[in-house]
Amino acid sequence: MRTPFIALATAALFAALPSLPALAQKAYGPGVTDTEIKLGQTVAYSGPGSAYSMVGRMHVAYYKMLNETKGGINGRKINLLSVDDAYTPPKTVEVTRKLVEDDQVLAMIGSMGTPSQTAIQKYMNSRKVPQLLFYASSPGLHDPKNNPYTVPFSFAYDIEGAIYGKYLRENRPDSKIAVLYQNDDVGKSYLRGLKKGLGDKAGNIVKEATQEVSDPTVDSQVLQLQASGADTLLAFTSNKAGAQAIRKVAAIGWKPFYIVPYVASSITGVLTPAGLDNSVGLVSTYWFKTPSDPTWANDKAMQDYLAFFKKYLPNDDPGDTTSVYTYMGSQLSALALERCGDNLTRENLMKQIQSLKGVELGMLLPGSKVNYSVDDYYPIRSARLARFDGKAWKPMTELITVAP
Repeated sequence: MRTPFIALATAALFAALPSLPALAQKAYGPGVTDTEIKLGQTVAYSGPGSAYSMVGRMHVAYYKMLNETKGGINGRKINLLSVDDAYTPPKTVEVTRKLVEDDQVLAMIGSMGTPSQTAIQKYMNSRKVPQLLFYASSPGLHDPKNNPYTVPFSFAYDIEGAIYGKYLRENRPDSKIAVLYQNDDVGKSYLRGLKKGLGDKAGNIVKEATQEVSDPTVDSQVLQLQASGADTLLAFTSNKAGAQAIRKVAAIGWKPFYIVPYVASSITGVLTPAGLDNSVGLVSTYWFKTPSDPTWANDKAMQDYLAFFKKYLPNDDPGDTTSVYTYMGSQLSALALERCGDNLTRENLMKQIQSLKGVELGMLLPGSKVNYSVDDYYPIRSARLARFDGKAWKPMTELITVAP
């Protein structure tokens, strides 16, 4: 009589077991094994965007550091295939397809370039391949409803523009504003944000001038803007045109309240070519700590950053804004992968990215945090303004925040 009872009890026990170990089972997507996580990245190592090639070098160096000092992430080495796309969208499409279809990467992480990332957006979302934490921004790249697999890590152009507008509305309400902007989605995003931040003071914009990437100089645009009688100038341009504008403004003796976007605020990449003397008084945003600011001399996060740079990127400039920015992006990608645990599928990676809330990266300014959600892909909404004194960017305001 005991045998049927034992058999029934044993059957009941085994019937209950499958639900228990299932929680601990490994789940892998493309590019993942017990020892490796394969990722893809496209960067302009050559061509017109090569000034931003630090994006690629940083990610390669950061993952190398993780592989050497921590054995990778959760015991798996990171294999980053970082490929040159020459900042040419058709090339980006070509090499991205190869990385996804031939190399079978888990995700594309830390790529760069608004035109390039826009060019692959439909492809990535149609295949449900994560296009994550890239360095580019436009409203179309922050669209979780229609493109949920496209998640930038950027201080968005329209958010930055709105911060400038909010500052001018509150602190220089009678200013006469001239705007030079790149005639593409990047420049137009800045301009839209500026007008939103200005609110009822948007009428203070007395003159706008556009600049094509192919323009040899911006001299004529600067002269047009000066002739408008403006006392405030915002130049939403890339590095080359930004340096040209700074030189021309100085050459004609114009002394506006002069704002440049953080993407064109690099001391080595923009201000030095423009002339440091010509750059004194420029205003820009910053939302992370910079090595040139003595405030952070004894800061632990800053010391760790500089030590990392000395060992893994000895030939690059740790003070370049792109260096700090991409360092944080590398940290954020590593955090999301770590939180995946042994469930390294594309679906779970997306879930972990969308769950990054209140993340305090060491190099962020105190009080600033990274926040993502399923319906909001704008991770940074706060920044300070800073003024260049000829040697370094110096804090000018407390954090200015733009609400969703």
